[in-house]
Amino acid sequence: MSPLFETIRLKDGVLQNLELHNSRMNHCRKTLFAAYNPLDLENTIRIPIENRQGIYKCKVIYTKNIEQQSFELYTARRIESLKLVIDDNITYQYKTTDRSCLEKLSDQREKFDDILIIKNGFITDTSFSNIIFHDGSQWLTPSNPLLKGTMRAYLLKYKLIEEKGIKAEDLPLFRKARLINAMLPFEIGPDIEIENIRFQ
Repeated sequence: MSPLFETIRLKDGVLQNLELHNSRMNHCRKTLFAAYNPLDLENTIRIPIENRQGIYKCKVIYTKNIEQQSFELYTARRIESLKLVIDDNITYQYKTTDRSCLEKLSDQREKFDDILIIKNGFITDTSFSNIIFHDGSQWLTPSNPLLKGTMRAYLLKYKLIEEKGIKAEDLPLFRKARLINAMLPFEIGPDIEIENIRFQ
């Protein structure tokens, strides 16, 4: 099994959403590596002085134990279009460092900024984020994502979004889409026009 990783938003020296990152990491450590002693990222991560102002991506690689941590100044990708791609066999339920299955699909994006993966007829995730859709009154997220992200879990916990099975043919029912992940909180995730999400 390849190592796993957590990507944590570091804003002005404060690590964001740590409770959910800890929960996912410790669940994976227990399930995949038989590590029953929970770790607390707040007590494990050491933030260098030079990374305490601004927004950084903190990446923690782990197996049974924490293997590595790094910090990178964060710049959001410009995403305005998504190509729908189909893969009924793809599996990425754990945030593993082996992202070859996602990279293979990303190679198909052509002129689009990223991909949106359809599995067994249902929309799942982009290559690097969960997705939510607005229907004019509420935000909905696919009920069967490839990876249950921490920001998605946060928004569900506080009832800011709801789950629903969403197919490609349902897209015209929505007004816009938005990408979310640990680095893209609800309020800053980029919005994408529905007409810019298509097969070709």
